[in-house]
Amino acid sequence: MITSSSNPRVRQVAQWQTKAKERRQAGIFVVEGFKMFGEAPEEAVAEVYISEEALERAGRQPELMGKLDRTGYETVTEEVFAKMSDTQTPQGILCVVKRPGHGLEQLLEAPRPLLMVLENLQDPGNLGTIVRTGEGAGVTGIIIGSGTADIYAPKTVRATMGSIYRVPVVCAEDLVEAVGRLHRGGVHTYAAHLQGKNYYDGFSFREATAFLIGNEGAGLSPQLAEAAEGRVRIPMEGQLESLNAAVAASLLMYEAHRQRFALK
Repeated sequence: MITSSSNPRVRQVAQWQTKAKERRQAGIFVVEGFKMFGEAPEEAVAEVYISEEALERAGRQPELMGKLDRTGYETVTEEVFAKMSDTQTPQGILCVVKRPGHGLEQLLEAPRPLLMVLENLQDPGNLGTIVRTGEGAGVTGIIIGSGTADIYAPKTVRATMGSIYRVPVVCAEDLVEAVGRLHRGGVHTYAAHLQGKNYYDGFSFREATAFLIGNEGAGLSPQLAEAAEGRVRIPMEGQLESLNAAVAASLLMYEAHRQRFALK
């Protein structure tokens, strides 16, 4: 039982919650809640902390207690857990998870890969929503640039609702170079762009495909947009200049899903 918020392990978790550099150096991320713990791959769980009250609740769920016994856990007081938690109403369980080591070459190994390339997205909610929706639409991987929000930040992880465990994410320093590698791997790339001459439903996405999505306000950089094989446009009425990045990404992902699966 950890009873002091000055405990070194408690302070370390608190740092991981707020400092991306610390998380990156340790090769981990932090998740909270029973759902996120329940879906976490057991082999990736490094540490588990659970409050006394949460442990009582878990004791009434044999499957959950079985997983806790297999991963091991440390009990903490309610006050200590509040210091470790990143949420306003914590559920009382938190675990430290090892980051997967996905690479670009691994993404290219999938049959007919369906990929998202994200440049300079700043909203953790948008990023997490794209990962979650991507799982539903059959996306086989996501490539994010260095200017994009931290995929392993607590807010982003929560927004994925567990999809962070199942959708491979690769960080690339140079997205233009990464897109070039996709081309050499036989992947067709399409930039979501207001200057696209044709609507997205006029393209075929049945083969290996990657969609390029840009910053919420500025869109794609000219360099990355130019690197794409084609530009697709989403129809909009009224006086809108653009759609939310996660909404735009969702429309494109599900059009690819429709073509690949609904039209069999």
